[in-house]
Amino acid sequence: MTTPKELRYSEEHEWVKVEGETVRVGITHFAQSELGDIVFVELPEVGDEVTADQPFGSVESVKTVSELYAPISGKVVEVNEDLNDSPEFVNESPYEKAWMIVIEPSNSSELDNLMTAEQYEEMIKED
Repeated sequence: MTTPKELRYSEEHEWVKVEGETVRVGITHFAQSELGDIVFVELPEVGDEVTADQPFGSVESVKTVSELYAPISGKVVEVNEDLNDSPEFVNESPYEKAWMIVIEPSNSSELDNLMTAEQYEEMIKED
């Protein structure tokens, strides 16, 4: 199982990639493997505000429906529309094709609350 070292991670199994003034968000390889085959992804609209640790959407798998939690607060500036037609990207490519939203942070210091890859790996070992 891969945990890219350049990303940051939330306790709710979202990954965050800082890209200049914005952050790209998706779910981790561990999360998608626990969920099973993803059949539907519900995401917010561009312009919506998200709040750290609050739900911003959901993923539906053959097993269950799980909430997606915003790792940081801010405004949604981009949504991965490809997931509407190809939710299986979440299983096939969680860090590349299956990013979910791009957020313009309202408080960049919230990034300091996220885990490094090493810390995240330690957390999922304990689960």
